[in-house]
Amino acid sequence: MRTATTVEAAAVGSWSRQADFVVEAERLGLDVCWVAEAWGSDAPSVLGFYAARTERMLLGSAVMQVGTRTPVALAQTAITLSNLSGGRFLLGLGPSGPQVMEGLHGVPFARPLARVRETVDIVRQAIAGEKVSYAGTEFTIPLPGGDAVPMRLSVRAEHPVPVYLAALSPAMLRLTGRVADGWLGTSFVPEGAADAYFAPLDEGLAAAGRGRAGFDVCQGAEVAFAPDEEALGAMVADRKKELAFSLGGMGSASTNFYNRAYSRQGWAEAAAEVRERWQAGDRDGAAARVTDEMVLATTLIGTEEMVRARLRVWRDAGVDTVRLYPAGDSLDERLATLGRAIELVRETGDGV
Repeated sequence: MRTATTVEAAAVGSWSRQADFVVEAERLGLDVCWVAEAWGSDAPSVLGFYAARTERMLLGSAVMQVGTRTPVALAQTAITLSNLSGGRFLLGLGPSGPQVMEGLHGVPFARPLARVRETVDIVRQAIAGEKVSYAGTEFTIPLPGGDAVPMRLSVRAEHPVPVYLAALSPAMLRLTGRVADGWLGTSFVPEGAADAYFAPLDEGLAAAGRGRAGFDVCQGAEVAFAPDEEALGAMVADRKKELAFSLGGMGSASTNFYNRAYSRQGWAEAAAEVRERWQAGDRDGAAARVTDEMVLATTLIGTEEMVRARLRVWRDAGVDTVRLYPAGDSLDERLATLGRAIELVRETGDGV
């Protein structure tokens, strides 16, 4: 398995400390650094900065939100970052959710599947150096009724630009299998992944006439090492409020893809109770409905032997790249956690 991480400026506290983390992560042997966007800093600016500070590892957007930029603007950004980095850029795209799209950007969230599908079509057309001409339900280029004619970008892609999609729902997973080079996933329970995730993903791959060979399954989870069972219990208790926020506070009152993902993997009743209490303003009550199993099943938290064993399960389930979110109160602690996790992933890949 390859190793990756995701960084976000707000999560680290300062630009200089974040840059130090990324540079040191490359030195530790990290394969991929993804840069988050969400409702914080934009990803492309940060990726350009890291392209200048690093030499070897791949850099990706995880994710740029489809709908906040035109498809051709996404292609321009992808080509620029790929050329600047010497072919080290991965274009990660995702539909986001109604709260961010409508509440922050003021653009409709409706029909995300069609919007993502058409965006990927247009991005690939532009990156290939073709004249951009498209007639879909979400985008029509050029706009009809005027004098505009199809154009091609004046800049050329010097390297291939792999496209990754962030997907949780079955429909988006099928689309990912049909049109993308990789899948950015989360809320991953390897024991339930065959039905919840891989079945629709493989349907999409089969529809495109291919299999998982050459397709990158990239899954993320927090990694933290506990010296003993008592410390592990405290770690799990701390994470319950974070998971309660994902299950109850992400998305909108009617749409929460994280909640649905947990529901499909065996926790429908618990996920519904968490969301109900969170929406009612009972944050502590929501966290109390999160079980230890729900935390441990979707993270890489535990003793070193527990994490090692869990990585084997991830590998055997079909994960190609493990995206590590290292725990720690300081830069040095986070790097120490990341370094040890990278070593364990390497051991797992060697069959240890």
